[in-house]
Amino acid sequence: MSVAIAGDHVETLLRVPMSYEEYLRLPSHPRHEWVDGLVVMAPAPSGPHQQAARRLANLLEESLSACYVTEAAGVRLPRDRERIPDVLVFATEPASWPAERAPVAVVEVLSPSTRGEDLLRKAPEYAEAGIAQYWVVDIDARIIEVQVNVEGRWELLATVDGAHPTADVPVGDHGTVPLDLAAVLR
Repeated sequence: MSVAIAGDHVETLLRVPMSYEEYLRLPSHPRHEWVDGLVVMAPAPSGPHQQAARRLANLLEESLSACYVTEAAGVRLPRDRERIPDVLVFATEPASWPAERAPVAVVEVLSPSTRGEDLLRKAPEYAEAGIAQYWVVDIDARIIEVQVNVEGRWELLATVDGAHPTADVPVGDHGTVPLDLAAVLR
């Protein structure tokens, strides 16, 4: 079990050992992932977390109108892993869920309980899966970083923060997203 302190309370990232077959028999639950024989369950995201994810999903959907954009949906990754990014962008709508093919981009909004998971574990998994872009939103630091996959590793494409509050972010040949920090993190 991982523990993170957030303000005056403790949030936990619970890890439960089980086979992938057992995982598939679980009832649908929006906040669990399967990684290396463990079901990883995170607490429900905060209101600001959900709002940032929704605003980014809306912006991505509007800017990349030919793409399929969704929130908190499962995606299969190499080595029989299943993750649930906060926002996913696909070139076209997946045929089934969890999605079997890599999205064009994924977004993770950092939370105290999942920060390490998002930055240290998920980032390399997403790169290995061939996901072209990884967007990381840090609400507390008021930063959005967009990273691009270059031969299986992430390279910084854009940083939107207090010093640079806007950027036009190209998403492959799918279009450009006019990213505005104040619009995402009100």
